[in-house]
Amino acid sequence: MKLPVVIHRARLGVDEFRVIRPAQPLTRAVLIDHDRHLDAYLDQDAARSIAGLWMLAARSPRSLIHLPMRANHPPAREVPDDVGVQLDLVLLHHSLQFAPSHWKQVRGRLGPGRPQTVSLPEAEHDDAAVADYASRHYRENRDLFHQHLHAETLFMTGSTKVFRETARHFLDVARKGPGYVPVHPSYPHFCTELHSNDGILGDAREIHIEYCDQWNS
Repeated sequence: MKLPVVIHRARLGVDEFRVIRPAQPLTRAVLIDHDRHLDAYLDQDAARSIAGLWMLAARSPRSLIHLPMRANHPPAREVPDDVGVQLDLVLLHHSLQFAPSHWKQVRGRLGPGRPQTVSLPEAEHDDAAVADYASRHYRENRDLFHQHLHAETLFMTGSTKVFRETARHFLDVARKGPGYVPVHPSYPHFCTELHSNDGILGDAREIHIEYCDQWNS
């Protein structure tokens, strides 16, 4: 998988941060905070790009992966009554130990960046994830997502393993969503979830991920 990105650097005091963004805006991608859970609505291109960025987070422990989405138009479909707040998303490895309270300053200091294309393996398929399902529920499991919210941004912090294994959710939406919706007109709803029962969420809320083919703009 070839993924075009832009690499930015920002200095804050003595620290320099490396921030990676998708080269093309994810215009048909929305992340909404509904208090008890989060909803992501994506078209095929956005879902595939996010799968790649999820994999990039797995192999880039010294980088912040920033997905600007909070200003996007929502999909042209019925959404839950509690409209919620739209958010950006940042993916980061737990070893970076980045303080989300610094994000607004870092974001404001990003320059134009340097374009680059990275080569990534495809996300792992269900069989690989199922094979390790039992170990996720061991008390000693440290391969968990944790979330923080700051400056209209959701921070997803995790290990290489949990990012690598869960990228398949977005790839499933990209692969299966476009074919599912036309043949199910009475219920055109293809979705997947980062669910609490999966043994991947520590201090983190569930994320419902839904394919949408109709958008307001």
